Amino acid sequence: MRIVHITDLHLSSPLYVPEWGKAMVEYVNGSDLDLLIITGDLTMEGHLFEYELARDFIEGFDVRNMLMVPGNHDSRNDGHTLFEEMFGDRFPSFENDETVVLGLDSSGPDSNDGHIGRENYPLIHTRFNGSDKIKFIVLHHHLIPIPGTGRERNIPQDAGDLLRIMVGSGTHFVLSGHKHKPWVWKLNDTYFITAGTACTKRLKGRSYPSFNIYSIQGKSLTVEEFRVDNGTTRELLKVDMTQPSP
Repeated sequence: MRIVHITDLHLSSPLYVPEWGKAMVEYVNGSDLDLLIITGDLTMEGHLFEYELARDFIEGFDVRNMLMVPGNHDSRNDGHTLFEEMFGDRFPSFENDETVVLGLDSSGPDSNDGHIGRENYPLIHTRFNGSDKIKFIVLHHHLIPIPGTGRERNIPQDAGDLLRIMVGSGTHFVLSGHKHKPWVWKLNDTYFITAGTACTKRLKGRSYPSFNIYSIQGKSLTVEEFRVDNGTTRELLKVDMTQPSP
């Protein structure tokens, strides 16, 4: 099984690079993916014309399955309603023989801060209880601070409760964006993996545009980073989930 995770496209930003966007779409469409995950910030301000631009761009992907959640930029100016109109549920899910994936909307109207809310915690238990599949949660905001990204301000207000629930529910991977810098944390047996901005110059230091590729064979999973500006890859993580955690 192959999954690609892209995030923080900012398609309406003056820092968006069309060549990088084209390279990303070409890679995705040529990869025979089982699932494309997009964790938000398709737009800059959530306006209608930006969503129309994003819709046209997303329609260029030729994939069997897609799961998408909004980012904080997408929820500005009542943009969360446009997200629902054009892309559907803000708390989507996907399941096949190998994985179960749950999307959570961590954005709030006209706020850069993240929040999931107690009313949405049961979704995690409902989707994951009793499953022996590889479990993914995807959301826009990171739950643990990312080094090299400046003063921490935007971690979800209920991050502590979410971390407890995710780890306690046996979540294997939590995928996020928002900070425009790739990073991997491990907490107990859960990996928290943040992807970089896929196609903009809104970069940290000497970082570069990238997205992540997940390859699953049984209970073995490999995560690679694809560098959009030059087409190279590097391995970020390799996990054998049949082995006990050290």
